[in-house]
Amino acid sequence: MLNIFSPRRQANCDGSTRRDFLRVGALGMTGLALPDLFKLQALAKTHGQSPTKKSIVWLWLGGGATHVETFDPKMSAPAEYRSTVGAVQTNVPGVQIAGVYPKMATVADRMCFVRSFAHTNSGHAGGTHWMMTGYDHPPADNGAAPIKPSIGSIISRFKGAFNEQSGIPTYVRLGGIYADGPSWLGAAYAPFDVGGQARRNMNMHLSHDHLNDRRSLLKELDKIDRQIDHTGLMDGLDSFESQAFGLIQSRAREVFDLSKEDPRTHDLYGRHTLGQWFLLTRRLCEAGCGFITMHYGGWDMHGDIGPAMRGIAPPMDQAVYAFIEDLTQRGMLDDVLLVISGEFGRTPRINGSAGRDHWAPLSPLALAGGGLKMGQALGESSAKVEVPKSTPITPQDLMATILHVVGIDPRMQVRDPSGRPVYLVENGQPIAGLV
Repeated sequence: MLNIFSPRRQANCDGSTRRDFLRVGALGMTGLALPDLFKLQALAKTHGQSPTKKSIVWLWLGGGATHVETFDPKMSAPAEYRSTVGAVQTNVPGVQIAGVYPKMATVADRMCFVRSFAHTNSGHAGGTHWMMTGYDHPPADNGAAPIKPSIGSIISRFKGAFNEQSGIPTYVRLGGIYADGPSWLGAAYAPFDVGGQARRNMNMHLSHDHLNDRRSLLKELDKIDRQIDHTGLMDGLDSFESQAFGLIQSRAREVFDLSKEDPRTHDLYGRHTLGQWFLLTRRLCEAGCGFITMHYGGWDMHGDIGPAMRGIAPPMDQAVYAFIEDLTQRGMLDDVLLVISGEFGRTPRINGSAGRDHWAPLSPLALAGGGLKMGQALGESSAKVEVPKSTPITPQDLMATILHVVGIDPRMQVRDPSGRPVYLVENGQPIAGLV
């Protein structure tokens, strides 16, 4: 898993930051050597594991995005419940989303807005654990480490660590998220850093500024080449280590060079952090990456939610719109599933500070592509957007849907630390109406 960190530290209301979540979830995050991961790739192939080549992209709205000011504006509700930013009619008859998403409204025929998505943990870490793994873990909110593998680590386990053609890692992260590591599945499927020092551990730690500065990235890669040329480390390496050096000098390095994109494409996505992350994500999907997470934080809006939404929503609106349009034009949309969610929703009633507080009983969820049935609002919320009115859709249902898309049986079993076989998903089913 390639890990590109942002230097921005953004605290949630409980004082935790993205880096705190990453630190707590860092079991086994020692940075596996590339040769080890190639061995895992070979092992997966030996065992006949052949999931689909589809990619999952998860836009994580860190801090807990409001469901009302995103995908369920509920303009029929009393004023203290309905969207503070109004609503916009989408190109799907009868479906509105919040008024700060006019561009997304024009591609709603390729999206699905789930309005009955819910769980019961309204803590930042606890809710994140439930979303990332499909399982509740209340001690997470007191600093406990994750106890279940994340969906990304599971996919890496069954797909193999790298794409055989391009050398791109199966699991890539842009910005850290608590509980998105392997837990007891093993360090082999932990976050993976590419670059830096050659030999046993090739870690290239890039700040967000370096990501935006392609010259710094290319300079770092050129340094790797010089190390190889000047030290003769290629001599005596086994076949997997040779593959590793080949990867660093292969197409994988080119994927991160955004200068290869037309300036008009940069403008389409937006010349801001999230837009450029989505552009990079499209390139990663083209190169065979299987699972990508992007952490777009700042949604913990306990006060002044209207102005806050008008600041944070436009980059998301532009980037998601561009991503869907770009994938459509390239014939890739059915092969990429975009998931948009956070750890929970926000209280349906506006509080005394003109904001909304934590509220897991109804949470935002939108999807696009993946070969699923799009162009709909799925499920229904209650009259005051408090709870699902229709059958609740759970994090395990979402997890089962993602596994279905990539061709992994949700009822497949793996062995836990005690050696007991456990199902990947115990109770969830692929979301009815999508598959």
